[in-house]
Amino acid sequence: MTLFTRIINGEIPSYKVAEDEKNYAFLDINPLQKGHTLVIPKLSEPEADYIFDLDDKVLADLMIFAKKVAIGIKQATGCKRVGVAVLGMEINHVHIHLVPMNSEGDLNFAGKKLSLDSDEMASIANSIAQAIDPL
Repeated sequence: MTLFTRIINGEIPSYKVAEDEKNYAFLDINPLQKGHTLVIPKLSEPEADYIFDLDDKVLADLMIFAKKVAIGIKQATGCKRVGVAVLGMEINHVHIHLVPMNSEGDLNFAGKKLSLDSDEMASIANSIAQAIDPL
């Protein structure tokens, strides 16, 4: 069972931004920018770790869900764009990074990560959640 499955199951706490019956979105605890969110599918075993191994319907649902979350991130943070990255090398569970951007340098995964306290993380997650249209 992956770390992300344990988050979905509520075994590990997260700063939830949105959830529906098929997908879950939560703040990255090592964000590139304030509002950096991870979007993951709720998968049954075995968990897919490569986005292009997903069934077409699962992939389509994930991307539509990610779009709704990205719209909420943009509204809540006031960023110019929301960058999308699918890296998936660190945790073997499909995940999409949604990163608020005002310049291309904001999507630099090799750069220094932000360190935010739990109150700020909760406030950011709440702001994004409030900006998302009902799923």
